[in-house]
Amino acid sequence: MAPRLQLEKAAWRWAETVRPEEVSQEHIEAAYRIWLEPCIRGVCRRNCKGNPNCLVGIGEHVWLGEIDENSFHNIDDPNSERRKKNSFVGLTNLGATCYVNTFLQVWFLNLELRQALYLCPSTCGDHMMGDGIQEEKDYEPQTICEHLQYLFALLQNSNRRYIDPSGFVKALGLDTGQQQDAQEFSKLFMSLLEDTLSKQKNPDVRNIVQQQFCGEYAYVTVCNQCGRESKLLSKFYELELNIQGHKQLTDCITEFLKEEKLEGDNRYFCENCQSKQNATRKIRLLSLPCTLNLQLMRFVFDRQTGHKKKLNTYIGFSELLDMEPYMEHKEGIYVYELSAVLIHRGVSAYSGHYIAHVKDPQTGEWYKFNDEDIEKMEGKKLQLGIEEDLEPSKSQTRKPKCGKGTHCSRNAYMLVYRLQTQEKSSLTVQVPAFLQELVDRDNSKFEEWCVEMAEMRKQSVDKGKAKHEEVKELYQRLPAGAVKALCKDCVVERCRVLRLKNQLNEDYKIVTNLLKANVKGTEGFWVGKSSLRSWRQLAMEQLDEQDIDTDQSNGKMNGDTLNKDDAKDDKKDEEEELSFNEDILCPHGNLCITENERRLVSKEAWGKLQQYFPKAPEFASYKECCSQCKILEREGEENEALHKMIANEQKTSLPNLFQDKNRPCLSNWPQETDVLYIVSQFFVEEWRKFVRRPTRCSPVSSVGNSALLCPHGGLMFTFASMTKEDSKLIALIWPNEWEMIQKLFVVDHVIKIIKTETDDANPSQILYTSEPSLCPECREGLLCQQQRDLREYTQATIYVHKVVDNKKVMKDAAPELNVSSSETEEDREETRPEGEKDPDFNQTNGGTKRQKISHQNYIVYQKQVIRRSMRHRKVRGEKALLVSANQTLKELKIQIMHAFSVAPFDQNLSIDGKVLNDDTATLGTLGVIPESVILLKADEPIADYAAMDDVMQVCMPEEGFKGTGLLGH
Repeated sequence: MAPRLQLEKAAWRWAETVRPEEVSQEHIEAAYRIWLEPCIRGVCRRNCKGNPNCLVGIGEHVWLGEIDENSFHNIDDPNSERRKKNSFVGLTNLGATCYVNTFLQVWFLNLELRQALYLCPSTCGDHMMGDGIQEEKDYEPQTICEHLQYLFALLQNSNRRYIDPSGFVKALGLDTGQQQDAQEFSKLFMSLLEDTLSKQKNPDVRNIVQQQFCGEYAYVTVCNQCGRESKLLSKFYELELNIQGHKQLTDCITEFLKEEKLEGDNRYFCENCQSKQNATRKIRLLSLPCTLNLQLMRFVFDRQTGHKKKLNTYIGFSELLDMEPYMEHKEGIYVYELSAVLIHRGVSAYSGHYIAHVKDPQTGEWYKFNDEDIEKMEGKKLQLGIEEDLEPSKSQTRKPKCGKGTHCSRNAYMLVYRLQTQEKSSLTVQVPAFLQELVDRDNSKFEEWCVEMAEMRKQSVDKGKAKHEEVKELYQRLPAGAVKALCKDCVVERCRVLRLKNQLNEDYKIVTNLLKANVKGTEGFWVGKSSLRSWRQLAMEQLDEQDIDTDQSNGKMNGDTLNKDDAKDDKKDEEEELSFNEDILCPHGNLCITENERRLVSKEAWGKLQQYFPKAPEFASYKECCSQCKILEREGEENEALHKMIANEQKTSLPNLFQDKNRPCLSNWPQETDVLYIVSQFFVEEWRKFVRRPTRCSPVSSVGNSALLCPHGGLMFTFASMTKEDSKLIALIWPNEWEMIQKLFVVDHVIKIIKTETDDANPSQILYTSEPSLCPECREGLLCQQQRDLREYTQATIYVHKVVDNKKVMKDAAPELNVSSSETEEDREETRPEGEKDPDFNQTNGGTKRQKISHQNYIVYQKQVIRRSMRHRKVRGEKALLVSANQTLKELKIQIMHAFSVAPFDQNLSIDGKVLNDDTATLGTLGVIPESVILLKADEPIADYAAMDDVMQVCMPEEGFKGTGLLGH
């Protein structure tokens, strides 16, 4: 063994240093022991895919060892889905329904509410048969109360770790993929539940919402002149507290109840004084509910941006809250203890995640409810309202210190306090029998599923173990014959690769030093700068590939060959990956003409690089650049110069047409002439584009007036239409300008309007005629087609213009929804497929002959010209929307809502003075056509004065609840 090991070590040292011409038979035998014997023994370090004797290639090192049985299946342990002892049940997040799940858990842990709901009559009796439930028909709750009953029963006694609330969410008509405002959901659902329970006969059920959540306050206005008090009583289900500028919850409550002075323009009309007087106004708390919901107004509307934003400021709150100082009448118990903290994780009002920290009313222990996951909070984990943000905030403020029994949070958006009692809640809520049978049935299905999953896991493990034994037995029988010879070419190549790998770091230093020296112009070689920057990495990647290829070649020499197709593919891939110095190749395969992309290196440096990249393209310093590229570059420069010269000449010849100054108008015919000429407005726009950017656009060669004529050669517009709706399609030309246009462009058709006086006795009688004259048949066809287009268009652009009282336009609120850019229409380039000619212009110098086209094709041809000429110039404050004629006004309002952050019910829309108010009507029937401008006047939301601050922040209603079951009542 010793001589063999010595031979192997010597072979390794030789392989790294030997030159190809020094390879001998002894070296080949040593290389065999190094490269192939380990493969036969199954201990080689690389995957020799082409070697039939390599056991590593088929996973021998895995199959011969011990295998964990979990690797034989991908089935989770069903017991992981089982509810843990003395824990609560979670709720599945259906996509973006975490805000629903948090409130369901809070309401579930309100024992009085849960018990009242269990007392509601149910249609479950229809599904009962004898002592049980019909097996062939699943129970489907019919009302919101029944959905809550069933959900609460499952949350109470289910064996599952979490349950699916999709039936409840579907009954409310909520969009599971859209995040909503949790506070708005709470308000709307409580209103819906109260309305639903009001029909119950049992007073304990009928009044449960009022008993648990309803309080009363009064808006009190006192006249400073006569002292008369005016009271307006109002019920509340939560107190909405402004948090901006405050650090403690008590400060927020104080501001909510603070006195407001009514002076100046805001004076109060006193019925006793019968005149406007200075007054004071404030809120007086008259009664408080058992469960006090405090909404922290984190989500506010920013009038400057037109969007909601989240206030990420810390608010401190205590576990005990004494409300007696804030009450109008001091008699009674007003000490509350914290029972839940609802949290919004995230810095934006439009994204994030909702979770809840809730206290178990029976044990007093706190739990974190995060959809499917529920965690008990104790010890250091008990930090109520503290959650890491999903997104980093630009202004991270330091968390203030909190004493014992107090907490602070920058993410809490709702605090729930319960009226304090002397003892923990002794109320025991029992699930009714009919609901318990439903729960038992669901638990039976769950147990059956657990047994089935466990059996599937066992079967997979058994099959895997049997296969494991089979493969081990196969390895023991597998013959591995010895290999007596290697290919000399492969050994030489392998030696070269190993030598270069060992030498690469040293050569990198050498090349770096050689590149510092100046090179004479006739002695160097051109190398791409990009290739020089990454040549060491490219060399290593290439050597690794060659090393693998050598292994595969060795395998092929011993009984395994690749087919011809595979060999061709490998060669093709190899050629594609050899990219060193290809960055200085031109499209013709020669040296590129751009000198700043390449560098001259010395002969010594190129020699070192060529050792690693023998197939790289070589260009000596005296090598000429590509002659074809030089010709193209010269032609391009000449074309640019020619275009500039043409543009300057045409701009000088037609200055008024370029700047649109002193243009003639048909509706107010100029006295200087009796003849005006007509060209298409599209020709003018394209010509202006070229004159402005001659190096980027091609010269306009033809006037293209055939676009304004029908297939019979007649004019498509009447004199009246050219003064009104068709005025955007044509441009009027003075006679002297027309003479210049005839010199500069190919004129396919002359179109002119002539003014003549018909009777000398009556000079005011004027007749306008056109040459060529109007074609009535085609004109009528075009009008019909235009009417059809206006009724049947799809994906057309309209503009919505928002106006406010001071006539100033609101800043753009959502520019990403804007279709058009800030670039002017005439500067925007029309993109056409390469080689395609513009259909609006005849680029040849043909005479007056016009190609015959069918009427149908002509209409399409006309539409291409006319549509592009009727572009609306978007102004500030407008947004371009893509609409279709068959969509309803309601659907348009939803688009406007996303673009301007104005809810549909706050939108007042009009077009040309006509109010748009039929939400079910289509845009086509309402007269909304492509390029229309719709005026939007938004009803600004009015804030409750008690929650108003200096910057007039108001909470916008979340648009997503429109059309859901939450508003159906």
